[in-house]
Amino acid sequence: MNDDAEQQLSAGSDGSVTYQHGRLTRAFLTALTHDDAGTRSRARRRVRGWRAVIDGMADGRLAIGSRTPVAGLPAWVTPQVLRGGFATPHASAGGPLLPYERDAARSAGVPAERSALFAYCLTERGLDRLYALLDSGRYEVAIPEEAALLTVAWLVRAGDVTAAVGLVRVLEPFAGRLRFTPRPSARPAPDPRGVHRRTVGDAAALLARRRPHSAVETQREALGVWQPFGDELLTHWLETAGTGRVLDHLPDDAWRQRGAALLRRYQDLAAIHTRCTKHRDPKENLGILRGALEETAAGRPLNPRQLGLLRHAVESMVRRRDRPGSERHTRLRARQAVQAALPSHHALAQLVLRRLSALPQDTGTADTAQLIADVTEPEARESGLPAGTVLPPAIRRVVEAALSAPIRTLVERGVVPSAEVLAELVPQLVAAARARAYPDPALRHLVAADYRAFRNRRSLLLLGLAHQVRVEELPWVRAVEGHRAPEESREPAEIVLRELGELAVQAFPGTLVPNPLVRELGVLSRQAETGAPFVEELAADIFEGTFTPKFLTAARVAAELLGGSLYERYYAIDYAAVRNLAITETGKALTRAGARLGAGSPAFAELCAQRAGRAGTGGRSVAANGMVIEQAQILTTHNLATLVGHVGITPEPGWDVLARRCFTTVCRTTARVHNNPRPLPTIKDAAYAWRQMLFYLSLCGPDVQAEFIAHLDGEAARHPGHVAARLAPALTGLRHVAAGGTAEDGTGRRFLGWTTTRHWLR
Repeated sequence: MNDDAEQQLSAGSDGSVTYQHGRLTRAFLTALTHDDAGTRSRARRRVRGWRAVIDGMADGRLAIGSRTPVAGLPAWVTPQVLRGGFATPHASAGGPLLPYERDAARSAGVPAERSALFAYCLTERGLDRLYALLDSGRYEVAIPEEAALLTVAWLVRAGDVTAAVGLVRVLEPFAGRLRFTPRPSARPAPDPRGVHRRTVGDAAALLARRRPHSAVETQREALGVWQPFGDELLTHWLETAGTGRVLDHLPDDAWRQRGAALLRRYQDLAAIHTRCTKHRDPKENLGILRGALEETAAGRPLNPRQLGLLRHAVESMVRRRDRPGSERHTRLRARQAVQAALPSHHALAQLVLRRLSALPQDTGTADTAQLIADVTEPEARESGLPAGTVLPPAIRRVVEAALSAPIRTLVERGVVPSAEVLAELVPQLVAAARARAYPDPALRHLVAADYRAFRNRRSLLLLGLAHQVRVEELPWVRAVEGHRAPEESREPAEIVLRELGELAVQAFPGTLVPNPLVRELGVLSRQAETGAPFVEELAADIFEGTFTPKFLTAARVAAELLGGSLYERYYAIDYAAVRNLAITETGKALTRAGARLGAGSPAFAELCAQRAGRAGTGGRSVAANGMVIEQAQILTTHNLATLVGHVGITPEPGWDVLARRCFTTVCRTTARVHNNPRPLPTIKDAAYAWRQMLFYLSLCGPDVQAEFIAHLDGEAARHPGHVAARLAPALTGLRHVAAGGTAEDGTGRRFLGWTTTRHWLR
């Protein structure tokens, strides 16, 4: 747990605003001191946001931890949410009118007020405008509320006036505050078959923010300007060396005139090339040569000290690089000239910006090959960059992130580097799958756009087992519920669910399924009617000691899959008892009033607490909470058993390959523990990868398991020496379990991530 989490916990439990004041202070300092104007501007917005949070908590307008944190706003209204899940008193769809709203009001001939625009949209002319947008698909929904009036128009045109009137009545009290109109767009809805991490416009904005690298440009100036000029000064002084020593004979007038010309050129160069400043230092060789030349050109003789410095500078320069014009010196300067002539990343980024400017900016691109190709001859003539120059990886990666392709292709090409990034892209696919339930094409486009916008809604900090607002709770989504054809989308949703599950496990086998991806899998599961229980990773700092019933359901799925397995023996689980507990709890839930929304599973919570060695279910430290949550993850396998046993995923590499990749993750993560001042998050990640390794290994046959375990020591030895030593207790424990013993026999240890004492891996 980090400091933010500790402060967040205090804010949720006793009303303290320490966390909020800390975030306010950081934002304030950034707004004052950061070099980048855009960063300062964003920080000023955060300052206003945190100030509003603190004031709202003080005067009662905000109830942090509630599903309706803003007084007077229902749960479906999208609040502005800051880091940590803190809502401000403001709605995302509120604030001053946006330019497109003012344009719409001007076109309609109504006052520039949201209430007037709302009323206009319900007139015949206003509905006709909305019908045209529905049919063309040329609109954007950035915030879910912006789909509301389009939904009203669709319902009216479909003849469902009752639903349309009901929706208007829900929206009308907020018509003057919130925007319910869509944003017109020059382009239709994106192709749902392709997803992209960034739009072309996003990639262009990132490249536009690139500035010349100061240190690189300084070195380029030194190599291309000042070292050649230093060679000229050195050559000039060497002309005075009659018997090998500088100023063995007095220079003539022609020499002095050439020297004066060099000094004038120096002044011109110094006025233009200002990055490198070593030439100004009188103690540097170039500064000594220049200073001596200035004295001599002015007709002043050099004193003994100046003459000594001059001779030392000349001799040291010749000794290091030979005389200018020699073979050795010429080779060195040729190499440096090539280096100085290399185009800067900034210049290449400007070239790519010109390539991107010809493409649509609000979507991805199906082909990035031409965008990251070498500099062409025409481009070289126009830009002055060398033809054939290869773009550096840093620029290529920015452009490749705008590739629009099937999500599996993006993973294979490395555009999706983590499960967290995968989770960011999944809503684009889920939106298309959800929309399949609506036969009408116009409504299908609208539902997909609304879902994509909904998934941009930031999660709230919630207490008391409350769940985040679901898309089905939005009034305009409920209004078109009767126009769904669930059977049309059930099979596509099941296919996408299985594909995403396989992709997450196959690409990132040693990583927990992140909560945003868990939520999307849950949406697909509900649409496919699979009943698969997907569980989120809980925050230890706000854990209240209980779990929702789906955790026990997920543990039952794991019990049916892993009974008698290596996984069960390693973690000392009695999965038969877990299964019986789930059956008993289900029976009780059917007959008691406690089976309401928000009710927990006390028996499962108590089981996890007992396994963690903690009595009771509340009032513990954050680390103790983490130990209980980890036991829940162990019992449920944190969605792996659900994906395998309920969804039916079958990753292509095979379970043994995934287990081997997990152990590689364990070793790499363990390597980062060494000299780490805050190793606990790293240790937890290693323990999670170890657990997933055991899960995959438990799906293999006994012979594969034995061979796998026999080679673990050798695999660990391929990593830094301390890794094998740190993992030795865990490897010993696994061997004991495979031989019929327990993980804690002898010097063996069960590898867990959370502890209230010093972790043995340290």
